[in-house]
Amino acid sequence: MKKFVFALSVLWIAFGCQDQKVVPVKEELKKVNDYAIIIHGGAGTILKKNMTPEKEAVYTAKLTEAIKVGYEILRQGGTSTEAVVKTIQVMEESPLFNAGKGAVFTHEETNELDASFMDGKTLNAGAVAGVTNVKSPIELALKVMTDSDHVMLSGKGASVFAKEKGLEIVDPSYFYTEKRFKSLQRIKERAKTELDHDDKKAAFYDADIKNAKFGTVGCVALDKNGNIAAGTSTGGMTNKRWGRIGDAPIIGSGTYANNNTCGVSSTGWGEYFIRSQVAYDISAQIEYQQKTLKEATQDVIQKKLTKLGGTGGVVALDKNGNMSFEFNTAGMYRASMDDKGKLVVKIYKE
Repeated sequence: MKKFVFALSVLWIAFGCQDQKVVPVKEELKKVNDYAIIIHGGAGTILKKNMTPEKEAVYTAKLTEAIKVGYEILRQGGTSTEAVVKTIQVMEESPLFNAGKGAVFTHEETNELDASFMDGKTLNAGAVAGVTNVKSPIELALKVMTDSDHVMLSGKGASVFAKEKGLEIVDPSYFYTEKRFKSLQRIKERAKTELDHDDKKAAFYDADIKNAKFGTVGCVALDKNGNIAAGTSTGGMTNKRWGRIGDAPIIGSGTYANNNTCGVSSTGWGEYFIRSQVAYDISAQIEYQQKTLKEATQDVIQKKLTKLGGTGGVVALDKNGNMSFEFNTAGMYRASMDDKGKLVVKIYKE
């Protein structure tokens, strides 16, 4: 009897297995890069018709310079943390981007800087907001993570912490650029001469934001040890008031990294990225819904964020070295490099 039952079991298994379909592993779930790096320099109404060949070449050159700094660190076996910070610092020191030296002005004609950093291995993070005299906000964000018990510091307290930790302190005038200052004056003048009622004023600012260029900078890197790091740095929004803080220093909105899923850096209309928890949502969809990086970034940016009325984009890099540029604006300054040294630099939507 036992032999009969055993024989039936073998037959059932043999014929039953013939009906089972072998589900192929999604290509994006396979390891494609041992190390990689991806960056952005902001998204918005960036149109080729408004860009001279000379200006385009300048942006392309700076994006190339920045990403190669981080890539070289990774190629030589350095950490994703160092690659992200050094890459972002190149862009912070350039007046081309709305971060560090090129930060936009507040309504009070000051520069208030925000930044955040996250380590995918430990899920530890650091962030700063409303900083006015620290040369490298991304370096300060990292220092908050490594040298304090906190995640976010703001304003004067963040500056005191930076000084105590030996970071470079500069006079606020260091962040002044004529281009950014004139941009603020144009917005103030338009608001003064064209607006008579509060409802018109609100409509004006909404339109102005939607048509803006969000020059926030960000970077995500995967090193040879499989560790992901992400960072974001910004000057915020032109003509911002009342100590406004956007998504860039908010972990889960502007920045997120998890070795089990991916790393993300955001750029765009911050209020919507905060409400959507854009960076974390992408990671969560990969973790809980088993989506690929491309599927997750498309869903969050093209569906969820767009439906809510938000504009902007992300750069993202997963644990297998897959990379994604995703944005719902006319353009995004962006670049990537894989472990074979292939460099991609783009500006416009294609």
